[in-house]
Amino acid sequence: MIKSQRFQEFWYYFKENKGAVVGLIIVSIFLLMALLANFIAPYSPSEQFRDFTLQPPVWQEGGSWQFILGTDVVGRDMLSRLIHGARYSFLIGLIVVTLSTTGGILLGLIAGFSQGFVDAFISRLMDIILAFPSLLLALVLVAILGPSLVNAMIAIAIVIQPHYVRLTRASVLAEKNKDYVIAAKVIGASKLRIMFKTILPNCLSPIIVQAALSFSTAILDAAALGFLGMGAQPPTPEWGTMLADAREFILRAWWVVTLPGLAILITVVAFNLMGDGLRDALDPKLKRS
Repeated sequence: MIKSQRFQEFWYYFKENKGAVVGLIIVSIFLLMALLANFIAPYSPSEQFRDFTLQPPVWQEGGSWQFILGTDVVGRDMLSRLIHGARYSFLIGLIVVTLSTTGGILLGLIAGFSQGFVDAFISRLMDIILAFPSLLLALVLVAILGPSLVNAMIAIAIVIQPHYVRLTRASVLAEKNKDYVIAAKVIGASKLRIMFKTILPNCLSPIIVQAALSFSTAILDAAALGFLGMGAQPPTPEWGTMLADAREFILRAWWVVTLPGLAILITVVAFNLMGDGLRDALDPKLKRS
């Protein structure tokens, strides 16, 4: 009953933000596309139709219903590649957010509960990482590890992680001197129990909002690394890699560049809108206002 009431309260504040609802709908559509890619894509993303290279979309002269969004330079169906690209983008976002959130929460809890050298070391290390432009630092890390989709995800997770560390540390510092934490210490709760069972659940609201926003950042950075040839490698149907393969045909075949770019734009904007809605629904200060 209590959980149901909390969800109803959350949904009430979330749906007040119309942009967040639109973002949630768009994200849900792309998520369904990613999950059902093998069933709804007309063709395999790597299947080539050599007799139909650079065929325009159906609404343009020369297009056909066989390839609704046209084909690329080697005759692969653009619609199929975009649908399968959604799967890669969501996988990238999920893995990056999971890695960065897990590592950031652990380091943030340690920094928040520690005093002196440990706290200062973690905080200064995060400051150093934040001092570099995120994409530049990710490029350096991928150059060291080697260009691949896995290494790109690891690099992006490292770059995003300081935000979670600082957010968790600030939340822990704000919570650890409150009465319920002192009561837990009095009854003899261990330090680990206080960290993970008592304080962490009360710090999750801003972390959830940050995770939603980081999802879009992860997709955008992965696309940028793919475009620069440091992320997913051809013929992987990742949106950034598709842009890189098609950039020389931007004047001759606009659809091979525009459609992957639109997919990235729509997905990133949808996640940002949804993140704003989560902030409105989970922040007590915004609720009171």
